[in-house]
Amino acid sequence: MRPGDTAFCPYYHQAVAVIERRWAGLILRALLAGKTRFNDIASVWPGMSNRLLSQRLKEFERDGIVRRIVHDETPVRVEYRLTDKGEALSGVVIALTEWADYWLRDHPST
Repeated sequence: MRPGDTAFCPYYHQAVAVIERRWAGLILRALLAGKTRFNDIASVWPGMSNRLLSQRLKEFERDGIVRRIVHDETPVRVEYRLTDKGEALSGVVIALTEWADYWLRDHPST
């Protein structure tokens, strides 16, 4: 925290709300790994329903994190790309991955 910050910050609260949605972190990791097609993202975790993935992608699009690109060809091809705002989450995802690797995988009982 920065000097003078209080424990409550409405922007921090909003940021956590974005990534704490069910499956949101997994979808972000898939997009950061270069997955762009719906089925490629869906295949990362088979337990995630297509309906939920579609909902999260729409929410990310609404939040300015993902851009939906429709290619005018037959059959229609749709891709999902992270915006600059979405790409900026890469440091957060990497930091959380490193924390999880260390504390949950390598030192689970510590």
